[in-house]
Amino acid sequence: MHKYNMLAETQKPHTLSLFINDVLLLTKARLTLSVVFSSIAGYLLAVASANMWHILLLSIGGYGLAGASNAFNQIIEKEIDAKMIRTQNRPIPAGRMSTQAAFSIAITLLILGLVILYALNPKTAMFGAISVFLYTCAYTPLKTVTPLSVFVGAIPGAIPFMLGWVSATGNFGIESGILFMIQFFWQFPHFWAIGWMMHSDYQKAGINMLPTGSPGNATALQIILYTLWTIVISIIPVFGFTGALQLSVVAAVVVGAVGLMLLWTGLQLYRNHSVANAKKLMIMSIAYITAIQWIYVLDKFI
Repeated sequence: MHKYNMLAETQKPHTLSLFINDVLLLTKARLTLSVVFSSIAGYLLAVASANMWHILLLSIGGYGLAGASNAFNQIIEKEIDAKMIRTQNRPIPAGRMSTQAAFSIAITLLILGLVILYALNPKTAMFGAISVFLYTCAYTPLKTVTPLSVFVGAIPGAIPFMLGWVSATGNFGIESGILFMIQFFWQFPHFWAIGWMMHSDYQKAGINMLPTGSPGNATALQIILYTLWTIVISIIPVFGFTGALQLSVVAAVVVGAVGLMLLWTGLQLYRNHSVANAKKLMIMSIAYITAIQWIYVLDKFI
């Protein structure tokens, strides 16, 4: 009996750690944390001085809604995930978590997120709810129907950056609109790079994320065009007609330089349609949006 109790005690923490790890996988923790970071950046751009309590609530509420969206996505796509190498080890297709358990987690996170964001102001909760609805009920089912799903998915994907601004001001204006547009247009080169990298794996599951249906010059050209739009929109605040959202000339030059680096990776993919170049574009796109948010915030406070 003593030996059994010792075994049970050693297994419990191990089981708990596995469960926590699966919850992190279910909510796509790294992606969700990047969403939270975008929201915090948007908030910092809207305030004269940061309120740590507000940031904490925004972070918890944002993680709740983004995590719920990802959990619902995995529930809906459990059969699709089982077909792809990249997603086979997710908790539901791997059999480590039941659909019912995943649904309970998703609902809990959804309610928690909405209540917390509503406490900041009703508009923040409203935009958060719109984001979850579009991601779950529009983008996710459209992925197996049409490449236009990327356009639909870009809407909830662009909300976090502007959500931080709305949480601070309670209003949606030109400032939050520009923040939305930056992240909206950025998502096309980002997700098309992923779609290019994972094209063969996506094909197994009947998913096609690329605008022309296949990797090639036409898709690479669209990536370049949307990258150019992203760069242009990212430097618009330097011209002084975006309300309280401002950007200095020096910061605009830095933003433009980072944008040219992103454009260069897109041009490399156009010249050589390799998966390696698509991966470079994907990595550079992540570096771009992270850098832009840091540059905007630092430019305001330094």
